[in-house]
Amino acid sequence: MGTSVEIQATRARWVVWIEAARPKTLAAAVVPVGVGSALAAALGHFEAFPASVCLIFALLIQVGTNFANDYFDFVKGADTAARVGPVRAVASGEVSGAAMRRATGVVFACAFGVGLLLIPYGGWWLLPLGVVCVACGFAYTGGPFPLAYNGLGEVFVLFFFGIVATGGTFYVQAGGFPVVAGVSTLGAAAATGTGVGCLACTILVVNNLRDRFTDAPVGKRTLAVRFGRRFSEIEFACFVLVAMAVPVTLMSAFAHAAPVLVWILLPFYARLLIRLHRAEEPTDWGRLLAGSAGALLAYGALTAAGLLWASVA
Repeated sequence: MGTSVEIQATRARWVVWIEAARPKTLAAAVVPVGVGSALAAALGHFEAFPASVCLIFALLIQVGTNFANDYFDFVKGADTAARVGPVRAVASGEVSGAAMRRATGVVFACAFGVGLLLIPYGGWWLLPLGVVCVACGFAYTGGPFPLAYNGLGEVFVLFFFGIVATGGTFYVQAGGFPVVAGVSTLGAAAATGTGVGCLACTILVVNNLRDRFTDAPVGKRTLAVRFGRRFSEIEFACFVLVAMAVPVTLMSAFAHAAPVLVWILLPFYARLLIRLHRAEEPTDWGRLLAGSAGALLAYGALTAAGLLWASVA
């Protein structure tokens, strides 16, 4: 039987790895799959197995990207003692660089393997798409042209954790993008994916605005570094407004007002924007990240509820 010291050490290692996975960011993986599945269910195409596979794939891609980010930001000098946010696993010395590299490779390999299970549902073209998803997860902060270091983080999140994840989840369940009861499923998937992706980007905007003073010296040229705080606040507001315009498209497609349920989140996002303008202390940024992630989950749940309500009305 292990001693209490050994048990404590084991528990501490698990905590470190869980924190390295950045649980608050996992909403960006869960919501698009949930919304894509709700759209499939609303149009009579829900399939539990491919939906579950999509969820596992999205979570693994998110965790792999977070692990890669932990490693490469340390290597490039972005994670230092001056960093406002939580200390990362490699920067703190709790996880070695070699261990994080191995973990990143294992998680991405698992994501690719899980993704292969979707080929019978979506076709062989999903194979290169899976390769691109893994490659871009790695290239977010790694490789010769790291996306986050060149101001393309929002593009990555909007495209992969919005449009691709939502549309792909629907596609593998429906076997394509058929027109159902006069509804263009391609248009509906693109619209819902854009809304989800925009609100996932709000989490990134908060993160990048918090880290701008430590990112700039090491050449991490996020949009917050390039254009400053005021731009980031406007960017946050624009992402919210686009996401809130999506229900108008869905309301027209389904001939029902249920999709506008998400508008009840507008006052909450207004408060988040005010807090973003005033944020200075580490606790302020932590609450903003938690609030943005929670609001994304709420948006996903309300969008799903609106789609299902509209389909049975």
